[in-house]
This record gives sequence, structure tokens and C-alpha cells, in this order.
Amino acid sequence: MLDLKHLEKYKENNRIEAKKALGGLPQSIWETYSAFANTLGGIILLGVEELADKSLHAVDLPEPTYLVEEFWQIINDRRRVSMNILTEKDVEIESADGRSIVVIKVPRAESYDKPVYIDGNPFTGSYKRNGEGDDRCTPEEVQAMLREADSRSRDMQAAEDMDTEVFDYDSIESYRERMRLTHPGHEWEDLEDDDFLYKLGAVSRGRDGSRHPTSAGLLMFGKEYETVRRFPDYFLDYREETDEGGEPAYRLVSSSGEWSGNIYDFYFTVYERIARDIRGGEKPVRHALREALANCIVNADYNGRQGVVIIKRRDMITFSNPGDFRIDIKAARSGGVSDPRNTTLIKMFNLIGIGERSGRGIPNIYDTWDRQGWEAPVITVDHAPDRITMSLSVIPDDKPDSERKVRISESDRRKIAELYKETIIEYLTDHVSADERELSELLGARSSRVRKLLAELMSAGVVVCGKDDDRGIFRLKEK
Repeated sequence: MLDLKHLEKYKENNRIEAKKALGGLPQSIWETYSAFANTLGGIILLGVEELADKSLHAVDLPEPTYLVEEFWQIINDRRRVSMNILTEKDVEIESADGRSIVVIKVPRAESYDKPVYIDGNPFTGSYKRNGEGDDRCTPEEVQAMLREADSRSRDMQAAEDMDTEVFDYDSIESYRERMRLTHPGHEWEDLEDDDFLYKLGAVSRGRDGSRHPTSAGLLMFGKEYETVRRFPDYFLDYREETDEGGEPAYRLVSSSGEWSGNIYDFYFTVYERIARDIRGGEKPVRHALREALANCIVNADYNGRQGVVIIKRRDMITFSNPGDFRIDIKAARSGGVSDPRNTTLIKMFNLIGIGERSGRGIPNIYDTWDRQGWEAPVITVDHAPDRITMSLSVIPDDKPDSERKVRISESDRRKIAELYKETIIEYLTDHVSADERELSELLGARSSRVRKLLAELMSAGVVVCGKDDDRGIFRLKEK
């Protein structure tokens, strides 16, 4: 929460936008509202100006009550704004520097409410926030958000141009055997395949009254050449890479034509291979690897580009899938909050004992790696196209028990360093300044590493260092 008694210590950033609003409610407020809602949320300050030194100061706002009334009138007009995601408590008149200002707290919109757009057209009125302002979304970004909005029921949609011949029935029989072992005596155990698949959600009734494969059923049990008819960018790729580079020592791709190419068979083949030859590879680590692989597969956006890619190296395993996080990353790490993309796929895996329902999958992975004394997992989110990658450092079985840290490849080390730098920048954006101790605690890294990261940021002109009681105080460089 902003300290309005000391407004001058803040600057505009990814989550703070100041507008003087002396001439009434500025039109640009709606672009900012859309951008905050579609990105990470933020705070809009009306009656606040940015001075030449970039600091924020309150101005004499003549009629704050009128601005609030006008704001509510417009945000509830669906011709002007697609969605009001605010509550009464999100818009308040506050005091700063002895003057009245309007504080509008815009939360990050839920995935099913995106895109939040203005002027009646999502393709011209959707915005996202970057470091310098509000950017109009590209058509691809809008399409991705529209898919996300529909994804709660999307994997149960019937492919009405297909019938159950698209399924690989060897995969289905294998699945049913695993379910018998996991849930002996289950009420579905004696059903015929078609009825079983209907109960499972792998088939659904179409408008013609007949049963057709659902998206989830096609992904889970379909033959690859049939699946790409529905999902043209569908692709599964597992590689085992060596330190020497060159061709992978082993590779499994869905398009090879040598196996079914569905995610059920992919999961079990890949799981057995990634769990091999890893120190600590007993139950906790194997369980965490199982969760990481399942999380990657069931949360992928199969309409997205580049497919699911799993890479095993000697000392690291990366799980990468198309799509963006549907909840805040911090919430995902803390656990207890879940907004899955493909709920039917999750149900299918749950019924054979795979996957966490309570949002504890990612926290359990972090906890397991911490207990092993290994480098913490690293999650990165890329955009254009949207993509999530989880990197897990591991210790091969040929290393001595006394060795606790993992030798990381130079490329992965650079990726981790960039993620740490982004975290520092984000913290300094929200907290204005910090010393080395704070940043060390934030990253969970040694002081020596933090000093190196700060030196690189200062050399790049991103961060500056001042002195306060003989301590180094770090801030973002002013523009």
C-alpha cells in the first residue's frame, strides 16, 4: 500500500500511474485501466503530478467527488468499458500533502474476464502495461486472452466433426488398468469403453445427439495425426541433451508416427526417463518430478505455439509449455490458489493418482528441492508468444554425497541471473529503495551474488547507489 504521507518518494512505474485531472476525468485513464487489468494490476492516482525530478506530488483537485461519480458512471457503461472489475472500496478519496486525491486500485483481472477493453472493440481497445506506459495489445495477444476466457469449459467442448475412431484404444486400455490399480472397485470399472469415456469427459454429446471426442479426450487419448486436425500447433517434444551439445542422446516427438503421440503415453514415457539417475531419486523427488511434468502438460495452451518441450540435461530438467499463468506467480508458489486451464485433463490425471487438486503442486516442488539442498526451482514467463518454463536443477547420481550445489550450464546461469535482476527491478519499483541485505533476503542468495547482480545493473544504467548511514542504498535510475 502506498504511503500517501510521503507521496514524493514514489515514481511512476509498471504499477503506479499519476494524472493531474485538473480539467476533469482524463480520457487516458481508460487505457491505463485496461492495461493494469490485463497485466499485473496497479494504482491510478488522480490529482497527482510528476515533477521534473520524477517525484510525485498532489495538486489542488477542485472536485474529487465529481470525478469519482463520473468514473463510476463511465466504467459501468458497457459501450465504453467492457468490464467493471472494481468494488466500492477500490476507489477512494484520500489525503496527500494536505490535498484531496482520488486513489483507484485496479486489480489484475481474472483470466475469464480478459481482455478488459474500451470503446466496444477488444482488438483496438485492449491494452497492456510496460515499463513506460500503456501499449495497445496485438491481435495475437487479444486472441490469446479470449482463448483463456473460454478455457474453463474449453477442454470439454465436443469435436463434432470427429468420432471415437480418433482414439488410440491401447492408450485407453492402459489408462483403465492404471485406474483399476489406483481405485480398485470403482463404479466405472465394468463400463464399456464408450460409457467409460463419457463418464470420464473424454467424449460428450454434440448438437446431433451423438457422442464425439472432447478436446480433453482427443489430447489425452487421440492419435497424433487426428489431434493436429483440431490443434494445428500441437507438438510434444522430449530431449536428453549431453554436455557436449550436438544431437540429443534420446528424443521423443509426437509427430514421429512411431507411437500414439498423445499426452497420456508421452507422460509415462517421459516420467520414467527424467526420474532416472538423479540423486535423491526416491519418493519425494520422484513425486515432485511427476508433479512438474503433469503441471506442464495439463496447463499448456494447446492452441499456442511451439508446443510442450521437456529437456533433460545432466544437471537440469526444464519443463516448458505454451500459455501464460492464469494466477499471480507468487500465489502459485504460495499454494492454495488454483485456476487450471484444462480442468478435464486434470480430472483424468487425478483419477490415476497424478496431480494436486489444491494448488499445492508448485509449492511442493519448491519444498522438495529445498529439503534436498538444491538450487531453488526457477520459473520464467515469456511473452510474444506466451510461454512458461520451470527449470529444476538436479544432482546426477555420479556426484559425491558431500556435493550439494549443482553445476549449471552457462546459458542457464545467465537465465537465472536475468530473472534475479528482474526481481530486483520489480522490488525497487514498488519499494523505491533497498539495501544489499534486503535484496539478499528477497532473492535467497548470498551477498556476494547480490553485489555482482547490482554491479551489472549499475553498469547497465538501470540502478544507482547512494549512501545512507554508511549503507549502500540502491534505487532505480531516474529517467
